[in-house]
Amino acid sequence: MTDTAYTVPSTPDAPGALVAADYDDFAATYAAANDTSLFNAWYARPEMLRLAGDVTGKRVLDAGCGHGPLMADLRERGADVVGFDLSPAMVGIARERLGSDADVRVADLSEPLPYDDDEFDVVTCSLALHYVQDWAPALAELRRVLKPGGQLLISIIHPFVYAFCYQDQDYFALTRYSEDHEHDGASFTLTYWHRPLQDVFDAFLDSGLVITAVTEPAAVPETPSELLPPTGRRFICFLFFVLESP
Repeated sequence: MTDTAYTVPSTPDAPGALVAADYDDFAATYAAANDTSLFNAWYARPEMLRLAGDVTGKRVLDAGCGHGPLMADLRERGADVVGFDLSPAMVGIARERLGSDADVRVADLSEPLPYDDDEFDVVTCSLALHYVQDWAPALAELRRVLKPGGQLLISIIHPFVYAFCYQDQDYFALTRYSEDHEHDGASFTLTYWHRPLQDVFDAFLDSGLVITAVTEPAAVPETPSELLPPTGRRFICFLFFVLESP
């Protein structure tokens, strides 16, 4: 996405945070930007797919699926994939994209999930967990629906991005902050929760999940050159984890 502006961070108790359901107000605009942007189409989704590996015949849950692009890619690779998102508008776009037979539900990542214990071989949670203030219940639910030995693939905004953009703020505090974006003349605001890297790792370890990989990839080689920054292919934006359910 382009033309990003930053608002002053707020404390966890401050009013006015954008909740994920507010995606309903700009779902179509966000979906169009997401489908072609450097950070999503050429960076985040390719890495999630690489980490997922061969998903043929596997039962996969896409947690926080948005308008369904990762679900579509996983299904094309042979997965039996279902998904959920908090935004009804995003779920509607995903159903249009994937077809009426697709299992895409409205559900909240921070609440109990409408799936059975040990149901999935793989759970993907791409760029969704950083909208959640309290990770412990969310990770407990994601672990619950994973089969023993199953994998949870997570991508989040790299904590260094917050440190770089808000150098006068407390990097070590749990902090809510917002970014204003523009795409094709339309503007929208996204609100996230920043936590330092040590708290990210602690949350995963406290959940009982085993960290098996951490990656900071480059955009894929096929990325159109006009989308890349002038300094070259390598940049820091997201951080990726592979976790295993014991």
